[in-house]
Amino acid sequence: MNSVPPELTEAQIAALQDSKLFNADLAPVPASRRKWRAGSFAALWISMSACIPTYMLASSLVDTKSCGMNWWQAILTIFLGNLIVLVPMVLNAHAGTHYGIPFPVYCRASFGTAGANIPALLRAFVACGWFGIQTWIGGSAIYKILAVFFPGITSGPILGFLQINSMQLLCFLFFWGINMWVVYKGIDCIRWLLNIKAPLLIALGLLLLFWAYRKAGGFGPVLSQPSEFAPGHSKEGQFWKYFFPSLTGMVGFWATLSLNIPDFSRYAVTQRDQVIGQTLGLPLTMALYSFIGVAVTSATSIIFGQTIWDPVDVLTRFTNPVLLVIAMLALCIATLATNLAANVVSPANDFAHLAPRWISFRIGGLITGVVGILMMPWKLVADPNGYIFTWLIAYSALLGPIGGILIADYFVWRRRELNLTALYQPDSEYRFTNGFSIVAIIALVLGAIPSIPGFLVQVKVLSPTAVAPWLVGLYNYAWFIGFAIAFAAYLIGRKLTVSTQSQTITVPKPEVALK
Repeated sequence: MNSVPPELTEAQIAALQDSKLFNADLAPVPASRRKWRAGSFAALWISMSACIPTYMLASSLVDTKSCGMNWWQAILTIFLGNLIVLVPMVLNAHAGTHYGIPFPVYCRASFGTAGANIPALLRAFVACGWFGIQTWIGGSAIYKILAVFFPGITSGPILGFLQINSMQLLCFLFFWGINMWVVYKGIDCIRWLLNIKAPLLIALGLLLLFWAYRKAGGFGPVLSQPSEFAPGHSKEGQFWKYFFPSLTGMVGFWATLSLNIPDFSRYAVTQRDQVIGQTLGLPLTMALYSFIGVAVTSATSIIFGQTIWDPVDVLTRFTNPVLLVIAMLALCIATLATNLAANVVSPANDFAHLAPRWISFRIGGLITGVVGILMMPWKLVADPNGYIFTWLIAYSALLGPIGGILIADYFVWRRRELNLTALYQPDSEYRFTNGFSIVAIIALVLGAIPSIPGFLVQVKVLSPTAVAPWLVGLYNYAWFIGFAIAFAAYLIGRKLTVSTQSQTITVPKPEVALK
């Protein structure tokens, strides 16, 4: 667990300077720069988990329109989902800690030196979507602060296909600009924001919880609300129908970081630090902040007579302008920190991987920001149903297979042995077929295919009657099915490839060998 990590020598680094697969951002982190202990990883996950999307994730499960769970069913679903995703998180982090390599370089061993761009870009575009969602949340907070003092801004005309008004767009772009400025300042500025962010948002969440407790008359009325699956309610007896797709959505929430965790674990001192830190930081923080989301959302149905799942909308109900401004500013700072750490670091590295000699971390971050705008994130979080059952589950159908391939290759096929120098050489053992691993690509496609019919039904491209019900149902288990199929298909493909290669080797005749 605590073995000395391999490093490139100065001579090896000098020899790689002209390689198109090498730059300073993608190079292995030397032992002298690996300073993250268990506490650093726990703090990282506390900072990233205590965020508005976590709150919305939990509250969407108790929302009667999208799901209708009671408080303990929602918390249990979220806790289980995070325990499950913690496994690939810790496993994929191993390579980053041992070799000091980022996620796209890690992918070269299984997908090939050029093929690594496939998982890197798939992960990057999902991050762009999340970047847009977080930026929209921050911009929305600013917009709603202004609306309290200047109510007239809410009456502006809707901008065509954008389906938002001009002030919403301006606030979104303003907050986007702040994000891009911090990206320009570099990774140290992001780390500083994370240090001040966690206490801000946790304090804000606890204040909301205290407010809900007082206004709703204690936790009794909030926590005693039955689920919609209870006898006599609208979804009686349908718990399992909603539980499994919800669980898949919970796994999908951090399926992104479970892949690119080497981007952070490459700075760990030991494997023990990353394992303990992540185990302590992720599931418990998600459960705590999810409870705040569930409790406050449940309380809104008692206090206001309607379920409000967006905490920004809850905050706008406060009448004290000073309290409102302070809360919204804290929310903006916290959202900014989470956004940059979770949704910029990885895609910036992934885009840099496309052309290491031309695209730096900063340019990669700018590309992330532009794509995040083009994805129109306000539509992704327009309703709880779309947030979980379309966005979270859909991308988990792609990321699950990638996780299966990476773990199968590193732990089973290569038994944690990588040629560090070869990962940065275009003509190395990781070149495969013109830079692409056909085995990995086929495994990825096979893992994603079962979820396609259900996805098309979910987005209403196909009618539910046009596809067999059991095939549609596979979509509810997208991450699990994709992971398992790709894991098995990759190992089978590798064994078949080795068998084929061994059969084509010509054994020299004895008399020739003796000459």
